[in-house]
Amino acid sequence: MTNGVACDRNLAWDGCVNVRDLGGLGDMTPGAVIRMDEPTTLTEAGWAAAWEHGVRTIVDLRDPCERTSDRAHRPDGIATVPVPVEPVGTPFHDRWQRIDGLASPLHYTAMLDEHPHAVVAAVRAVATAAPGGVAIHCAAGKDRTGLVTLVLLAFAGATADEICADYLLSYGRLQPRFDAENPGEGVRDQLTAVTGLLADHGTTIEESIAATVAHLRMPDFLLEGGLPKSGLAALRRRLTG
Repeated sequence: MTNGVACDRNLAWDGCVNVRDLGGLGDMTPGAVIRMDEPTTLTEAGWAAAWEHGVRTIVDLRDPCERTSDRAHRPDGIATVPVPVEPVGTPFHDRWQRIDGLASPLHYTAMLDEHPHAVVAAVRAVATAAPGGVAIHCAAGKDRTGLVTLVLLAFAGATADEICADYLLSYGRLQPRFDAENPGEGVRDQLTAVTGLLADHGTTIEESIAATVAHLRMPDFLLEGGLPKSGLAALRRRLTG
């Protein structure tokens, strides 16, 4: 492990492209929390790899309308906890859909301010999960997952640089999927598009994430968002062993 991202955190689970263990960032214990793209595309071999890695709970951050059937049987011993994070139908959602499509870290600080309970509900699901590893995901495992991951890693003592480096890993992993879902001419790669969007707003990905981390007041953010004091201890045990 070097300062930042450990090269052995990347996980190859057949059917998904954006899976990695958060262990080694800050005080996060390997195997405690995994971030990933939606597991509905996992093959039997992919689910077997998740089970072998110790995953026993999946926290699904997607809206109910996004959910689809699994490609292969989800092991009976893996519980699925739905915790929609995106505040669909709210003024916040409508505003930020116009600004960044909720597909960049530009909206993160506003989300924490305006809808903290949604984010803390996801954190609570991690803290109260059954023994074993917890995998969190949205659709691509980049933005909603990135925000919940940011909060978890900040609580576990990770630096803004570590959190940003982890966030940036998703772009390269997701680009082939993005290209396949958006065939056509002149489609910019996601990282270039998001970098340009943030530049238009006078900031960068790195600055947006650093500002969000600096804005977080731990543990007050979690307590004010509905996590009981007992939940703080449970979360610390879950993340740092």
